[in-house]
Amino acid sequence: MTIRIDRRSLILTGTLGLSAYAIPGFAQVPMADGFTHNVASGEPGPDSVLLWTRYAGKGDSAKLKVEVSESADFARVVAGGEAITGPWRDWTAKIVVTGLKPGTRYHYRFVAPDGGFSPTGRTRTLPQGDAARFGIAIFSCSNLGFGYFNAYAHAAARDDIDLAVHLGDYIYEYPHGNYPSLEQTVANRLPLPATEIIHLADYRLRYASYRADPDLQALHAAKPMLIQWDDHESANDSWEGGAQNHSPDKEGDWNLRRAAAMQAWREWMPVSDEPWKAYEIGTLATLFRTETRLLGRTKPYNSAPLFKEADPVAALKAFRDGAWQDPAMTMMGWEQEAWIAAELARSVKAGTRWQVAGFGTIMGRQVAPKQAMEWLKPDAPESAQRYVKAGVTLASVGLPTNFDNWGGYPAARARFLKAAQAADANLVVIAGDSHNAWAYELAQDGSPAGVEFAGQAVTSPGYESSTAADPRVIARALVETNRELKWCDTSRRGYMALTLTPDQLRNDWLFVDTVKQRTPAARIGHSATVRRSRNVMA
Repeated sequence: MTIRIDRRSLILTGTLGLSAYAIPGFAQVPMADGFTHNVASGEPGPDSVLLWTRYAGKGDSAKLKVEVSESADFARVVAGGEAITGPWRDWTAKIVVTGLKPGTRYHYRFVAPDGGFSPTGRTRTLPQGDAARFGIAIFSCSNLGFGYFNAYAHAAARDDIDLAVHLGDYIYEYPHGNYPSLEQTVANRLPLPATEIIHLADYRLRYASYRADPDLQALHAAKPMLIQWDDHESANDSWEGGAQNHSPDKEGDWNLRRAAAMQAWREWMPVSDEPWKAYEIGTLATLFRTETRLLGRTKPYNSAPLFKEADPVAALKAFRDGAWQDPAMTMMGWEQEAWIAAELARSVKAGTRWQVAGFGTIMGRQVAPKQAMEWLKPDAPESAQRYVKAGVTLASVGLPTNFDNWGGYPAARARFLKAAQAADANLVVIAGDSHNAWAYELAQDGSPAGVEFAGQAVTSPGYESSTAADPRVIARALVETNRELKWCDTSRRGYMALTLTPDQLRNDWLFVDTVKQRTPAARIGHSATVRRSRNVMA
């Protein structure tokens, strides 16, 4: 998908200028005025839902209306609302409609000041009371340059998916040629701007590029979505006070960049301003949307300096027994930690069958197998070789490879799992970030605490980008080395589908045939089931 936008007009006016998105093989989306990016819905409740669109007006503002109906012909409008938008919010509009019926599918459309209509979207409210079944599609890591969003297209066409959840890395912040490299970039899928995104205009333009994708538009128009950010919505490995991919000398004040990233995200996503929230899926489940990047996360540890010590192994052991276990380290921040602990207990006390927590990064314990260096391609970049070699050394002293996920915050992980155990929760953690597929049985103090289903990327590459070994060999070694890990796949892209029923849930990992061509075909590659009150996989 080649996208051509007048960036100078964007910066000067705060709009997307007079250019058009030129999408080879698809209809052009006009950018001069009107509805530019289809529609979307999110934040569903039993009687309400948030509706989103973007309408570029010809003046300094525009008033939009929204209509909601149970029928596609809008013969009877049952709910609606109005909103004023303008360049101060990049012409995006969000309206929360209320007074809806639980567990009901609705059609909706926006009405422009001139009476014209937006495309029609479909959404669904959450059930209330007892529900026999609920289906959730789960996504993460959608780098436009690496390929087509076939996972979105496949899920959008399914009738058994009631809700979509995106666990982060909805966009990527890198300049052209960085990630992916120009050689890796699928033809004509270069988002704008071409440079690294730093300022508000940059983030807005990057979202506009991604949201021009027809398969992403189709998913948003077909399903309500719950969305949380991870790091690439701001910068790689971000935390409260900075990021790996941010240097004050190069990119300026982190607080300004973080504020720009958060503003553009809230403008372009069908989300409320609440940083975290619990959603009741009738008596079936409480679904927790969390924030683990920009508001409370402590700076992650960097083990690289320890390898420069005279005795690296001794330095790593001292770190393992000391700083790594610091109880002051937090992923969620103390306010959110207290909130989710109380909400877990409240959900269980209310008789809700499952407690499902969405996190941006993986919680399951994982160390590198001894033979990991043997998996690398002969021409693997030096950075990959250093990373894997360091991981093997870290594993030799009982340390995880990745300190940016929950592996770098063991005390915070223990607090969360203990809270789940104390509440007697039927805990299911869903996670993204790693680009690969994982199934863990989470334990705390030797007892089961819950299960974790971590999803493969929509497009971003996994282990296969640097390894030559058979993926089955890699998976077997990873499972044998890591007690909590029960299954994994490190070579395929797609999404997860979680099916909730009162006494059992099933998670399917669906793998697309390819991301190099636009072909929305996918099939189940693995399934895992959990019976209520077990906190282990069947």
